[in-house]
Amino acid sequence: MTAAPRQIKLGMFLRPAGHHLAGWRHPESQADAGVNFPHFIELARIAERGLFDMLFSADSATATAVFDPDGLRRMSYVAWIEPFTLLAALAAVTTRVGLVCTASTTYEEPFSVARKFASLDHVSNGRGGWNLVTTGNHTAAMNFSRGEHPPKEARYKRAREFAEVVVGLWDSWDDDAFLRDRDSGIFFDPEKMHELAHVGEHFQVRGPLNVARSPQGRPVLVQAGASEEGRELAAETAEVVFTATPTIEEARAFYADVKGRMARFGRDRDALKIMPGFFVTVGRNAAEAFEKRERLQMLIHPEVGLALLEQRTGLDLRGHDVDGPLPEIPPDKVISSRATLMSDMAKRERLSIRQLYTQIAGGRGHFDIHGSPTDIADAMQEWFETGAADGFNIMPPVLPGGLTDFVDLVVPELQRRGLYRTLYEGTTLRDHLGLARPKSRYAQ
Repeated sequence: MTAAPRQIKLGMFLRPAGHHLAGWRHPESQADAGVNFPHFIELARIAERGLFDMLFSADSATATAVFDPDGLRRMSYVAWIEPFTLLAALAAVTTRVGLVCTASTTYEEPFSVARKFASLDHVSNGRGGWNLVTTGNHTAAMNFSRGEHPPKEARYKRAREFAEVVVGLWDSWDDDAFLRDRDSGIFFDPEKMHELAHVGEHFQVRGPLNVARSPQGRPVLVQAGASEEGRELAAETAEVVFTATPTIEEARAFYADVKGRMARFGRDRDALKIMPGFFVTVGRNAAEAFEKRERLQMLIHPEVGLALLEQRTGLDLRGHDVDGPLPEIPPDKVISSRATLMSDMAKRERLSIRQLYTQIAGGRGHFDIHGSPTDIADAMQEWFETGAADGFNIMPPVLPGGLTDFVDLVVPELQRRGLYRTLYEGTTLRDHLGLARPKSRYAQ
């Protein structure tokens, strides 16, 4: 039997009005998108029409991770429908597209996370996924009765044990544990129920989970960190990695590094799909794409540009010359790999604060491309075929138009090249991604 050809995987990175910082100000965007559920339904259906593997919704445990309130008042990312609630609702109006959202290991508990995502997998008939993150924003601590945000090393130690507990809880029941035999009155076989009895440094969790084993065996485990700790955690536990790599060279290095670590954990390289973010502005030709991009760039207000940098780097930029260099981030104040990426970008390209926030206003450190459908497909093909990516997390600048442009213009070009599906391969997210259904740890 001939193996199926390797094809590009696609995620649709949900943002209410679009990924560009000024997207909500664009006349073709939905300014109230954060609370407009019909708008999200439209996005989900466009993505499903485009045969996307999954919808992905990021999250934050704080609305105010900036130092300048003037910048905050101009940002559209301060309030939107909580992602888990959103995806559970979208499960009822879609049939195939996967549903992945964020839950933080820093400010949540393993039992609750395991229960929620197992339930999402049931509600969606096997399309659920958990994006594991360690919260980086320092102001989140104030929302959870904590005086101080834990340092990165401590957050990742907790995250590793957190993931271990969640995966263990997902194996609480054998697939055939529930007999539901009316005649005998026996609802389940107790020999097929398993208590986890976990006792560790951070958690003590007895189990079992009070949700049956999910349609996929367990939801897909997604991870988004790119720091040393994040790469190690991804190699050990993740099945999908979303990452920010602004150049193909950095993407290849990240891909080789993370995949190269997997053998130490007894894992096959194909068990992990690496999907960098792609901020994509599509036009019918290159000139039209450039015009679309420049129109958005002109809508960036300096206050919101500074607020974005403060949010992403953890630096207080009040009083700094916006046409001067970005200040150094003290080693003990680095909040995430994204902060390091932006600091390195500013040094490497000798960017002023203003130039940096203008450059990252769309992709926020992800690869930023604009062009014709052929231009976009050429770049995706090069990344895919030269060891930089297994797929991409697509980030349209304005929604819904940017997603419609990608589905109607770029997807047919990828299909013409044989790089992308023409039909869904199955019904679950694991089917789409080509991931095996995991066996329970208790399976004979």
